[in-house]
Amino acid sequence: MNNEYLEKYNKGTHIIGRLASAIALFLLVGAPFLIGKVIGGMPDLSAVAKGFISVGLVWTISSVVEFLVYTPMLGAGGGYLAFITGNLINMKIPCAMNAKEMAGTRSGTTENEIISTLSIAASSLTTIVVLALGVLLLTPLQPILQSETLQPAFANVVPALFGAMAYQYFRKNLKLAMAPLIIMSVLFILVPALISQASIMILPSGAITIALAYMIYKKNGTIEKAEK
Repeated sequence: MNNEYLEKYNKGTHIIGRLASAIALFLLVGAPFLIGKVIGGMPDLSAVAKGFISVGLVWTISSVVEFLVYTPMLGAGGGYLAFITGNLINMKIPCAMNAKEMAGTRSGTTENEIISTLSIAASSLTTIVVLALGVLLLTPLQPILQSETLQPAFANVVPALFGAMAYQYFRKNLKLAMAPLIIMSVLFILVPALISQASIMILPSGAITIALAYMIYKKNGTIEKAEK
């Protein structure tokens, strides 16, 4: 009975997820044309094509990489919610990983997919509420937000967020974590242009980590023994 219910749930999740994704894509692509129609200034399609060729191809690769990396972590329901609502790296992934850590679930399990979906849904609703409050309070809070005292904090929100999240995983096996971290850090220092391609660099970084983990496993029998 549980398997039958789970199968119906997965089928319903994919139907709703694909429909919502199609609607979101239609609205995102159609918005500029609708605005252009209303104000009487349609987008220049040749300029759009040139812009897409210059940056769109890079982001297309990045999108495929993010889909391949994040979907197994989030599951079907969490994946649809995360990609539709956006802001995966800054909000959805940290929220899902923190919920997974607290619940003690494993990637690829039904329990993890439920936890992932609930955490991302809560994150999305929280984001909507915060954005709505931000719009309403933008003018009254503008002097405070533009204060020079707070500017360093705003400039370091993302590094602080990812540093705290990454340490939870780095501390489990520091030797395994340090190798790709050092390699990528040196590479970004030597080739600063790669910093803007951080999403694409997830692939070689992940490949290095997987290769090192496999070598440690073949040598010691388990990954944990490398820490001893």
